[in-house]
Amino acid sequence: MTLDRSAALGAYAGIVTLGLAWALLGGAGPAPTRFDTIDVKRINVREDDGTLRMVIAGRDHIGGLVIDGKEYPHPNRQEAGMIFYNDEGTENGGLVFDGRKVDGKPTNSGHLSFDRWHQDQTLYVQSLEDGPRRRAGLFVQDRPDGPADFTASDRLRAMPEGPAKTAALKAAGYDGSMARAFLGRDYDDASKLVLRDGAGRPRLRLSVAKDGAAAIEFLDETGKVVRTRTAAN
Repeated sequence: MTLDRSAALGAYAGIVTLGLAWALLGGAGPAPTRFDTIDVKRINVREDDGTLRMVIAGRDHIGGLVIDGKEYPHPNRQEAGMIFYNDEGTENGGLVFDGRKVDGKPTNSGHLSFDRWHQDQTLYVQSLEDGPRRRAGLFVQDRPDGPADFTASDRLRAMPEGPAKTAALKAAGYDGSMARAFLGRDYDDASKLVLRDGAGRPRLRLSVAKDGAAAIEFLDETGKVVRTRTAAN
């Protein structure tokens, strides 16, 4: 049989084209594994070098506080959810939630936060319910400029209140946290926007009460309302 060179080249080109198409469509690598249902206690998301970037877990397995890849006991985390870690493997926010009845009273919380570098949260969205007391909103918080010494948290909590504890908190980077803004539904059933100064003192408050009464209040450094604007005035 005589082989036609043009036909052979055409066949070869066709085979190469099919091979490239198969590779581009994913045939060259393993197909992703698919599941209908997965029951797990914890999922760790890591970079190629092993750096932890995210944890998804229930309350019993969410773990402690991770700083530079090293885990320390967390002072108060009791929720399930998702924890975020920065490029260095240090916690920098998360989404956590819980809820149950306590003495027949419903309690519930949801919290999405973002931290300052090696510090605590500076921006968070939170919903809280404790029986009839409810609050939900967006919060902005100032944190100290220096990193916090999270390894000292247990020792600091055990110290008695007083000047020594105040000085230790400042040295560990905990002193200096200040609320700066709140927008949401407050405990008194009013919708509010509260703006604070650098010392955490409320200076401007816009509110709409449950009955619809609206007001703009200006406050001095002691918290006293010095001027009020309403629809009537």
